[in-house]
Amino acid sequence: MTFSLSRLLPAAALLAALSASFWAAAQTNPAPPQSSNQTAPTAQPAPAAQPAIMPTGKVIFSRSYDDNGKTTTTAPPAIQMAAAPSVADADRQAITFTDFDMDVRLRTGDHQIAVRALITVRNTGKIALPKIPLQISSTLNWDRIRAAGRDMSFVVATLNSDADHTGQLHEAAVSLNEPLAPGATVQFDVTYSGTIPVSSQRLLMLGTPSEAALHSDWDQISPEFTGLRGFGNVVWYPASSVPVVLGDGARLFDEIGTHKLHLSGATFRLRLTVEFPHGQPPTITLINGQPCPLTVTDAAALNADVPGVATCASAPLPLSFDAPSLFVAVRKAHSGANITGFTTPENEVAVQSWLASAAAVTPFIDRWLGPHPSAQLTLLDLSDPDDAPFETGAMMAISLRESTPQQQQNVLAHALTHAFLTAPSIHAPPWLNEGVAFFIGTLWAEKQQGRPQALAMLEGGRSALAFAEPASPGESAGQPLDAAISPSYYRAKAAYIFWMLRDLAGDEALSAALRADPSSATGADTSASARFSNLLRKGDGHRDLSWFFSDWIDADKGLPDLTIDKVFPNAVQSGNWLVSVTVSNAGYAAAEVPVSVRSATNTTSERILIPARGTITHRLLVQGKPTEVQLNDGIVPETQASVHITHLDQPADQPPPQ
Repeated sequence: MTFSLSRLLPAAALLAALSASFWAAAQTNPAPPQSSNQTAPTAQPAPAAQPAIMPTGKVIFSRSYDDNGKTTTTAPPAIQMAAAPSVADADRQAITFTDFDMDVRLRTGDHQIAVRALITVRNTGKIALPKIPLQISSTLNWDRIRAAGRDMSFVVATLNSDADHTGQLHEAAVSLNEPLAPGATVQFDVTYSGTIPVSSQRLLMLGTPSEAALHSDWDQISPEFTGLRGFGNVVWYPASSVPVVLGDGARLFDEIGTHKLHLSGATFRLRLTVEFPHGQPPTITLINGQPCPLTVTDAAALNADVPGVATCASAPLPLSFDAPSLFVAVRKAHSGANITGFTTPENEVAVQSWLASAAAVTPFIDRWLGPHPSAQLTLLDLSDPDDAPFETGAMMAISLRESTPQQQQNVLAHALTHAFLTAPSIHAPPWLNEGVAFFIGTLWAEKQQGRPQALAMLEGGRSALAFAEPASPGESAGQPLDAAISPSYYRAKAAYIFWMLRDLAGDEALSAALRADPSSATGADTSASARFSNLLRKGDGHRDLSWFFSDWIDADKGLPDLTIDKVFPNAVQSGNWLVSVTVSNAGYAAAEVPVSVRSATNTTSERILIPARGTITHRLLVQGKPTEVQLNDGIVPETQASVHITHLDQPADQPPPQ
């Protein structure tokens, strides 16, 4: 049932009943009929031996309709706890969520959440699945799972997984009457509830100091601030994932990226109801980074025991490469050009400097991405100034305290780029979103602080990228950028790629490609990289960049590994020297890099294309006796150092060092 607050609120008694019903069930209408391509499972008896019953105490009743259209009220089945998980990792990986239709109720004063949702899952594996795993945070409890109008049999196990801030998940293994065939879908009507307090358990288990842990894991439900960042922070919506823990290399971060990639394109809709203490109505709600207008009613004059109620509903929109998130807060809005900051009372003055910094950065972004942002940037002031920032789409949660204009502008160059690129109708892969944001941020650093600072920002991500890259394409497939799940690829490598394209095609051609709407491109190959490649070629038709897209974007061939093999300087005439430089590439990706020869008074630079697994000799003419040869300037990432220098100021009877 969809409640009409405008009709129910005039009577305090009805409002009290409504409040109670929030925690009885999230909806009271029957689940919509399944489409023809869905498998309709039926309830099965629970496994014979189960050790315990989970005491939830949340769902009081649920209402459904019999064949004659009359309502029936039934108690939910008992929830059984399993001693150990009963689902294999391969089955967890085979589950893809395609649709979320969620009704979420928050009781902020008690840190409580109650959810009823219609979720559709598809078997994207190769074998039929007799059980479907559904996971939520360990502070939440499964209350009921139904399909095709019937209660489903399921057992709940506790998994150790740092995908949630508690370090654990509650996994319901839902038994199906008929296994879900590969490619088939099933819709579940699920109900769960519990509390979401601040928890830094997973970080404390690693020995992280408590203060640092709390500033990282700040997700919670409270009257003043509710922040639920989703999988990787708090699993407040149903998920299916392989249990991983922090400290096990990059496995957790790869699992987070895999989760986001699998959710990309899934339809997400949320209806939100917030109960809040009198006098503390929320003023901003953000669902997946997008503001959701609130309807607020505070009935203190009618009955002091009845809480205030705020509601909003998001439109059904496809998810991008972001975990679903929910923010509800008491903040004051401050508007600027293409930006709105929502602040705590402590930062009412400081936010003005942030708005001024945004105004200073915007013209620079206009020149690269065009004058019309796709969305308004939303800055949400975090409660503690030391809390770790978080961004999703055109929204950033960050402390809006006083800081230097340079610090603010560095943050906003990145965040505003997301606002220019984010649009519900455009679903670019993360390397064309996060990569461009990182790229623009380094360009701003170059403009304000010089090229060395921009190169230092790039270099900061190179070592992790080199570690993640396969030593050769034959060892592993790596991560082609369209399917990248690791920040080392879709952020660090992508930023390097845009810098290289800047050198290959020029600022004007690259800017034209970034300004264009990739979704408007047509052609037989509709991959994002192919569309971007076509757009780039339209602006720079004299360059054949097929080798670059082949080695750096469409496939992951690792990084080049360049070496200056030989240098032979020869005096020619009139004080000129001809320097022969032989360079090799032990990597599997071709690279076009600058090679420079310096004398005491002059420098000569030219760009050379070094093929994968190849060697090339190039000659440069320089005025004056050469003293140094440099290969690469840091723009092309390599497996080792990205700048190679050979000094030539040795005695004539000694060969130059390599």
